[in-house]
Amino acid sequence: MSSTLLDDHDVVLFDLDGTVYRGGELVAGALEAVRSVHERAVPVRYVTNNASKPARAVADHLTGLGLAAAPEEVSTSAQAGASVLAAELPAGAAVLVVGSASLADEVAAVGLAPVRRAADEPVAVVQGHSTGTGWADLAEACLAIRAGARWVACNEDRTLPTERGLLPGNGAMVAALRAATDREPLVAGKPERPLLDAAVASAGARSPLMVGDRLDTDIAGAVTAGMPSLMVLTGVHQAVDLLAAPEGLRPDHLAADLSALHRPAAETRIAAAAGWAARVEGGALELSGDGDALSALRALCARRWAAGSGPLPVRAADERAGAVLVELGLS
Repeated sequence: MSSTLLDDHDVVLFDLDGTVYRGGELVAGALEAVRSVHERAVPVRYVTNNASKPARAVADHLTGLGLAAAPEEVSTSAQAGASVLAAELPAGAAVLVVGSASLADEVAAVGLAPVRRAADEPVAVVQGHSTGTGWADLAEACLAIRAGARWVACNEDRTLPTERGLLPGNGAMVAALRAATDREPLVAGKPERPLLDAAVASAGARSPLMVGDRLDTDIAGAVTAGMPSLMVLTGVHQAVDLLAAPEGLRPDHLAADLSALHRPAAETRIAAAAGWAARVEGGALELSGDGDALSALRALCARRWAAGSGPLPVRAADERAGAVLVELGLS
């Protein structure tokens, strides 16, 4: 029996929004795929850039959706942001919190003092996603940052996938503060290393696999941390984004959903594919052959990325290739 993608790894780091669930709904195939990982006794870590909920609430949400999850299996960007500050600041230092009550709790848990006003003379600002964040919160943070406070953003996701569609994420609020302060935050969540490093360390793992739906956070984070990655097409980024991905945002594996964890690694690796030919011809990336659409996409990506930078339109050399390009949204 051929080895599976899972066989090569001793922990799987799952992104949540857009990968395992969308709002209150599990992504198709996620339940069976994650359960099978547990049955194989491979540790999992649910690694989320969403800093609005404590680890226990995230675990309870997953359990409510049918996935057995424990708080210690959840790594949040709120935890990572608080840990980054704890490593730099003396115990009891005041930190202005822009975000949820659970983010303030994480700050307190590492021995720092969460505050909400610039008048409290905070030495740092930590900013995480919260649907309650408003102008008044940003104003307090703006004053503190302009006065010299250290600024840590839990993450910079511009959007948040939900069952209703894409909504503003923490990155949208970070952009507002960046514009108002002319400062740059230190980012604790994906694509930076603190969150992923903490998740791997908590599992005592040496060969992790990152699984996610976003090139700019999940996949870029894996590249930054030096770990292989699997991109699934169940969330934000799709075929057109993948094909145009610059170096540093390119996954090693590509699949429709999480069931790929239990298939041979060779089937999902981004490389030339049997049945398909992708070549640069006449200033375009040309596809010909026959087979399934995802195999064609893997072949196209492998050839496109090898071709270097610059515009390279995609075209079909035959009828079957034309139908696949339409299916992938690349026509």
